[in-house]
Amino acid sequence: MNYTPSKHSSLARNAGLLAMLVSLAACASAGNPAPDTGSGSVGQNPSALAATWPIKTRHHVDLWLHGFAMLQDDTTLVPYFRRGYKAELLAFKGRSNVTTQLDANTGRLRTRFAQDSRIVNAQFIALYFDSFNEMFESIDLFIRVEGEPRAARDQQTASLIALLANYFPSAADRDWLRLFSQSLRDEDSRFYRSYWDQQQRDRSAVLSSVENLWQNTYRPRMQTFLNNTSQAAGEVLLSLPLNGEGRTLSAGKRQNATAVTYPLRTQDAIEAIYVITHEIVGSLAGTAVNDNVTPNDRQEGRADRYTSSAAVRAGAMLLQKTSPELVDGYARYYLRSANRSIGQNATASLALAFPLPDNIRDAISRQIDVVIGGI
Repeated sequence: MNYTPSKHSSLARNAGLLAMLVSLAACASAGNPAPDTGSGSVGQNPSALAATWPIKTRHHVDLWLHGFAMLQDDTTLVPYFRRGYKAELLAFKGRSNVTTQLDANTGRLRTRFAQDSRIVNAQFIALYFDSFNEMFESIDLFIRVEGEPRAARDQQTASLIALLANYFPSAADRDWLRLFSQSLRDEDSRFYRSYWDQQQRDRSAVLSSVENLWQNTYRPRMQTFLNNTSQAAGEVLLSLPLNGEGRTLSAGKRQNATAVTYPLRTQDAIEAIYVITHEIVGSLAGTAVNDNVTPNDRQEGRADRYTSSAAVRAGAMLLQKTSPELVDGYARYYLRSANRSIGQNATASLALAFPLPDNIRDAISRQIDVVIGGI
């Protein structure tokens, strides 16, 4: 799942915005947040800080996505979250005899999804911030000034308020955000932080395996594609709630963030590479769809279905050009994610499960060839 801010949008994730968020962390009130251990990364390889597209983890990103996973219905072909995640976490909390404000407020929070489905886009918010404290202090400030940029003391603060107002424009939206952030803080202090820390310890070898595969083999093979699609640098975040549908925020050649699945076992580390591939072709695939659909396609919802299928199929096409040995595994992974039969030929089954009109398929293939060949 991709979000690409306009070049001139207040949502642009640029260096100035990030510097502003750091400065705001010192002056905005956050109530009583859970202790924040730096960036919220446990067991992370220090060398990742200097790498191109380093592999990282972020506690606040996982917490934010966890909140959405526990609230929203997940009916997409490639699920927004790992299948069974909600049931698994509820069972874990039940065994631990833990109940939080997120549990108590689930009904009220879910109601807002039914009233305005656009709120699902707020899943991307965590990718703008570097830590738990930065994110929640910024949310507190936004709520305190009632989402009004003109109430800010300076232009940087006004830009931050405008950023959040794009996702939460109305008073009802801000009320939802207030309750959601309050509930998440309680969820974190009573349960999620300790759960997350334990998962990082348990999966530290997985992170190392993903980093080795990505930095030593597959990123170098894809770097030309990344360079020529304004994705020369960024960061990859392994995220516990995610599966085949990642979250990508693209805002320029060197300001990209992609959250992808965090495999459970070292032997499954390649799954993270599959999802990275799916995410980095998302914008190209979306453009191919937009350029080749009719107004009727948009009105009747076919364009949205094509966009989802296009990202999956484009990932397979990119791997065919850069790492053909991964295509079969990629196809099997996305068929399992979509709960579809693999059959005797996984690649053929992928085409059946994620159908595309020939003109869109061919447009994606041509554009990948152009990008890899150099622009």
